[in-house]
Formats: sequence, C-alpha cells, structure tokens
Amino acid sequence: MNLELVLPILIPLTAGALSLALWRSVRLQRLLAVLATGLLLAAGVWLLASTTDQGFLVVEMGSWPAPFSIVLVADILAAIMIVLTGIIGLAIAVYSLASTPSGHEKFGYYPLMHLLLAGVAGAFLTGDIFNLFVWFEVMLLASFALLTLGGERAQMEGAIKYVTLNLFSSAIFLSAVGLLYGMVGTLNMADIAQKVNSVDDPGMITVVSMLFMVSFGIKAAAFPLFFWLPASYHTPQVAVSALFAGLLTKVGVYALYRVFTLIFTQDVDYTHNILLWGAALTMLTGVLGAAAQFEFRRILSFHIVSQIGYMLLGLALFTPLALIGGVFYIMHHIIVKTNLFLVSGITYRLLGSYELKNLGGIYRQRPYLALLFLIPALSLAGIPPLSGFFAKFIVVRASLESGEYLVTAIALLVGLLTLYSMIKIWAEVFWKKVPEHVTDLSMLNGKNQDKLSWAYFVPVVGLATSTLIIGLYGQPIYLLAELAAEQLMNPQLYIKAVLGGQST
Repeated sequence: MNLELVLPILIPLTAGALSLALWRSVRLQRLLAVLATGLLLAAGVWLLASTTDQGFLVVEMGSWPAPFSIVLVADILAAIMIVLTGIIGLAIAVYSLASTPSGHEKFGYYPLMHLLLAGVAGAFLTGDIFNLFVWFEVMLLASFALLTLGGERAQMEGAIKYVTLNLFSSAIFLSAVGLLYGMVGTLNMADIAQKVNSVDDPGMITVVSMLFMVSFGIKAAAFPLFFWLPASYHTPQVAVSALFAGLLTKVGVYALYRVFTLIFTQDVDYTHNILLWGAALTMLTGVLGAAAQFEFRRILSFHIVSQIGYMLLGLALFTPLALIGGVFYIMHHIIVKTNLFLVSGITYRLLGSYELKNLGGIYRQRPYLALLFLIPALSLAGIPPLSGFFAKFIVVRASLESGEYLVTAIALLVGLLTLYSMIKIWAEVFWKKVPEHVTDLSMLNGKNQDKLSWAYFVPVVGLATSTLIIGLYGQPIYLLAELAAEQLMNPQLYIKAVLGGQST
C-alpha cells in the first residue's frame, strides 16, 4: 500500500476523533490541531515527492481490483492540492490559538476543523465519482457547523444561504451521477472516461456534463450562482473565514478540472466555450461586487469570486499553457487569499470592526502589519514580481494565443479593478487617520501588547513569505504546474494508472 496516499485522509480523521475524546481539555485539542495539521503537511510533501517521481499513485480499497473497488488516486495536481491543504490547515490551526473564542473551542471547533480537512483531502484523492459526492457532503456538514458556531444572527442568515445553494448543488450532482451510471455502468472515474466515448447518445453525455458543470460551478462560486459566498464568508470567526476562503471553493474548481479534462472531452467546442464565458462573467461580476463594498471581509469575499474566474479560464482555454496557468493560479490564490483574511482578523483585533469607515491609522502605529497586507494584496492584483503577476501573465498569454481577445481584455480590466479594491482597503484601513469616533486606541498606542499573540503573526508572515518565494523563485512552481498540466492533457495516463491492463 502507498501509505502516503492514505495518510492525508487518515490523519485529520484520526485527529478529529482524538479531539472528541479530549473534549474536556481545550489545551490538548489546540496542541493536537497544530500537530495534526503539521503531519498533514508532511504527508502532502511526501505524496508530492512520490507523484513527481512515479507519476501516479493508486490504492484499491479492499480486495477488489479497479474498477470494482473504491480507489484513491493521486496525480501531481491532487498532490499539489494536498500540500496546499496542509499549509492552510497548519496556518489556521496556529492562528486559531489566539483568535478562536473559548466558547467555540468548547463546542467542537477543532473536531470540525479536522473533519473539514479530511473532506477536502478525500475530495482531492478519490478516484470514484460517487465518493467525490460523499466527500463533498462531509465538507458541507463540517463547514455548516463551523459557519454557525456562535449562533449570531448574521451567521445564521449567511449559513441558510450557504447550505441551501450547496444542497441544491448536491442534488444536481447526485442526479448527474445517477444518469452517468445508467449510461456507462460504472462509478470509477477512469473507467467512466474509458467507456463514455462508446455511449450511443453523445448528446446525452453533453447534457450530463452540463449538470456537472452547474453543480461544481455552484460549489466553486462561479457565475451566476455565486451569491451564497459573499453572503456567508464574512460572518463567522475570521479563522473560519480564512479556511473557507483558501480551500472550499478550490475543491469545486478541482472537480471541474478533473472531470472536464478526464471525462467530458467529447464536445470541447461546446462545453469549454460555456466554461470560457462563465469564467469571464465570474471575473467581471466578482470584481464589480468587490468595488461596491466597504466592509473588509466582504470585499475579500467578492474577490474570491473574481479570482475563481481566472482559474476557470485556464481550464476553458484547454491548452497546455492555459492549464499551467490555471494550476499556478490555484497555488498562488489559496495562499494569498487565506493570508488577506488573516490580516483582516488582526485589524479587527486592533480596532474592533471590519467596516472601513471605522478603521485607520494602522500604518503609523504598526508599519510591519501594513507591509504584511501589501504583499498579498498587490499579489492578488497581479503586481510584479509577486506570485499573482506570473499567474495572471500565464493565463492572459494563453488567452491571447488562443485568440480570445475580448476575454483577455476582461481579464486585464479585472486586474486593474482588483488593484483599485486593494488600494481602497490600504487607504481606509492603513493610511488614513484613525476616525474620531473610534475611541479604543489602547492596542494601537502600544498598551495590552499581549493581546496580539505571536499566533496571529506567524501564519501571516509565513504565508507572505511563501507569496514572495513563489514570485521571486517561481521556476520550481512553474515546473510543477507544467507536469500537472501534462498529465491533465493526457487522460490516458490516468486511465492506465488506475485500470492497468484493463485500459484500452
């Protein structure tokens, strides 16, 4: 058995069970959270090293061979996503030591966090389309519970919108799985990819592909059913917001990449053209929504939507360079967006508000915090030499090479409007003077320094450093993205790895 393929699921599941057993000891739950997420990151690095060396890793559960058994499969893209899950999980676990209220910790915060990470890892590693649905539901259960911890009115309103749209997505997903199974008689994704071309009614396959596109598009917060995200991601505790912002929508993006490079490639001119314009509208509506907001986390939430559009654009163009850009963009965005939410939590700790009108003066009192904001903010906007510049550059170049000039213009415009939003946050939160009606300046004036624990800054510094490294020394990251794109462009490699001699 390839142990490195099982550990990313086993570690958070075991940690979640142990956290429940340690219900009475919050201190031990905290220690376990940091330890377990560190182990998850180590397992992800091990998995990435193995896939880089071997190409694919496959584990057949039970004694049945594929396609009859449930399989776990890791290619380079899946391994990259597991590493990023470990990075974000560790950052959130450390940040939670300082930011999570004790009441939340006593009512299951850490077990739910581990369950969510297990669901994310399971979705990245499953080779079975029905089990992808199962892992989505694990994520939905854990994320809904995390979203409602605290029970505030805004949280409940956001949670209702969140769970309603995601349950609708799940119903579409399950219906699509049932229809697909009825046509090909298998749930193994490699086997589906092998058999789907022999279906007598190719038009019906295209219809089913649209169901998957809608379902995964909702979970990725793509146009037009994205409004659940900015209505909910700004409502929970900031560590939860950051965890959601970094990982949850990327699972939907990953699922789109998986099925529209492996299974649904029969009618690319139709399916991927819809993805193309969906990507363009996702970019545009998300950034316009952000430009209209004046609440820190709501601005960032709308920018999750706009940036998802760039990732979908890489898939929609469906060229080797475009897929490289899409994978690179996913890696960049997960780190940057998580970091921006964590910075917003520190500013909230300083001045007690997320409303821009109630914030200000941080640059004069804490210039290092302003710098820690600028690095991910300018990277999100695509300013060189940060990671976002190279991610956008690759996607835009691929768009130009494909002759999609209007979509290219939209992508460039969205970059400019993203910069506008980041400048707006900078001017309001960091540069302008502290508003006169804000009277509690004890932290800004240097009192109660212990309130800003080291646990706030270690994850932020670490993620900001990662952004700089990806930008300044991006060649290894580009090569990883290139290897992942090569595998995505050659689905027969995936099929052969899973089915072995049974592939045709």
